[in-house]
Amino acid sequence: MKSYRKELWYNTPTRRQLVNITHQVQECIIESGIKEGLCLVNAMHITSSIFINDDESGLHHDYEVWLEKLAPEKPYSQYHHNGFEDNADAHLKRTVMGREVVVAVTNGQLDFGPWEQIFYGEFDGKRRKRVLVKIIGE
Repeated sequence: MKSYRKELWYNTPTRRQLVNITHQVQECIIESGIKEGLCLVNAMHITSSIFINDDESGLHHDYEVWLEKLAPEKPYSQYHHNGFEDNADAHLKRTVMGREVVVAVTNGQLDFGPWEQIFYGEFDGKRRKRVLVKIIGE
């Protein structure tokens, strides 16, 4: 069995942003040479997320509105965590959106259902953060 590891780095210009990283993950699979196996994609920061969904702008807007209703950024004083930082909402949003995804690799390709794409969700941006891609298989 082979194993491959790579870190992808992101620095979003805004506090919150959704970034389609499917192409970069597929490039990792090609680099790995693995044709059959599993691909883990993992956000390595507690205020960012990895998830799978449709790449549709209306849906992305709906996520923003929905997450803001669940965990509004302001007022900062509503969160006990915000005594030192102002990102408690980002921690909560990450919990809802998830930490990682695992996708089957078949014939050297991500084995998706219709419309599925991998996204990096940033909820406390404007600084450099990393995503781990770990692929195992043959």
